[in-house]
Amino acid sequence: MNRASLDKRPHDVARMFDDVAARYDLTNDVLSLGQDRRWRRLVLDAVDPQPGDRVLDIAAGTGTSSVPFRDRGARVVPADFSLGMLRQGKKQQPTLAFTAADAMQLPFADNSFDAVTMSFGLRNVVDPEGALREFLRVTRPGGTVVICEFSTPTNPAFRKVYSEYLMAALPRIARRVGSNAESYVYLAESISSWPDQAGLADVLRAAGWTTPQWRDLSGGIVALHRATKRP
Repeated sequence: MNRASLDKRPHDVARMFDDVAARYDLTNDVLSLGQDRRWRRLVLDAVDPQPGDRVLDIAAGTGTSSVPFRDRGARVVPADFSLGMLRQGKKQQPTLAFTAADAMQLPFADNSFDAVTMSFGLRNVVDPEGALREFLRVTRPGGTVVICEFSTPTNPAFRKVYSEYLMAALPRIARRVGSNAESYVYLAESISSWPDQAGLADVLRAAGWTTPQWRDLSGGIVALHRATKRP
């Protein structure tokens, strides 16, 4: 089975997601105990797109994260660098404008979007600060970025239980629902090595975004970061 490692070579990461594309949404629903649906609603609220706004949804995968923007009346562009994910997404959501794109080199002009969002993808990029600078480039002045990503549980006792769940349970559950269990070993490792809430806010500032703020979801298992581009 294909899995990436923490050096996050783009080819390995893309191939890993190609392998899990067919059952990706089901696996996520099971592993998150259905919380991923709530997280998507909160991402939509944080972006707060107005009808006609242009929204770039990076690491959109099969387009599940893009559908709420379309339904709100935004002109959403689901982008991903996994061709397997894009093919699966086109089957599931044929009306969405899926686009092959690397977060480090986006194929869009400067100031093209009112908002850029990325859910559970920044952790897989080899240079998160570089990707955030690229998001800044394609966002219009005054526009926003919203990053939904795994983070650090705020309760120390729960943090220990959660860490044990990540390393032990994730691969077993993934195997039961028919996904690539080894890829979920990488998932657990990448979450454990990811910055906490304040750390990611610092990365946003370093990339040029202003006033980064975050909201803890599910006790800090996930954090929603929002920042703006200077007008």
